[in-house]
Amino acid sequence: MTDNRQHAHLHALTRTRERRQRLAYEAARLMAEGGIRDFRMAKRKAAQRLGIFDDASLPRNREIEDALRAYQRLFRGDRQQADLRHRREAALRALVFFAAFQPRLVGPVLDGTADAHSPVLLHLHSDEPEAIPRWLDDQGIPAQARTRRLRLDREREAEVPAWLFGAEGLGFEALVLPLDGLRQAPLSAIDDRPMRRASEAQLRMLLADD
Repeated sequence: MTDNRQHAHLHALTRTRERRQRLAYEAARLMAEGGIRDFRMAKRKAAQRLGIFDDASLPRNREIEDALRAYQRLFRGDRQQADLRHRREAALRALVFFAAFQPRLVGPVLDGTADAHSPVLLHLHSDEPEAIPRWLDDQGIPAQARTRRLRLDREREAEVPAWLFGAEGLGFEALVLPLDGLRQAPLSAIDDRPMRRASEAQLRMLLADD
C-alpha cells in the first residue's frame, strides 16, 4: 500500500471511529433525557439527528451503554445515584415479595444505568405461569398482561408472559420463565451474552457495597 493510500485508509478509519463515538454519545443522550429504553430506537434516532447513515459508523449497543454511563456520571451524578439506590431498595423488597417464584433482578436497575424513567425488571420462575397473576390478584395488586420476546440462547427465542404493575410509586415489569430458566439466563440484547441477574442475597450484597 502506497503512503497516500495508507494515509487515506487511516483517515477513513479515524473518521468512522469519530462518527461511532458521536452516534454513541447522541444515542446515550436521547436515552438519558428522553426516556428511550430501546437501543435500536435510540441508535436510529441519533443517526437521523446527525445525518449519519453508513452501517460502519453505527455503534454497538455496548458502546452506547458505556456512553450512557459516562453521560449519567457527568450530568446526573448524585441524582442518578439516588434514583438508582431507590430502585434497588424497592427491587429488594420485590424479590422478597416474590420469593416463592425464585425471582431475579435484571436490567438497568442491576447494571447501574437506571434513571427516573427506568422500571424495575424482574425474572420470575414457575412452570405454572398463571400462578403469578393469581398471586398478584390475591395480594390486591392490579397488573397488565404483556408478552416479551427473549433469546434463550443463540438458537432459540421465546415469547414469555410479562406483568406490568406499580408499587411504591415505581413501575415494575415481571417476566415469567420456566423453572429450568434458572440454569442459564436469557441472552442480553446489549451484547448477546447471558444476562446479568441478581438474587435477593446478591442484591443485598450490592446494596451493602454501595
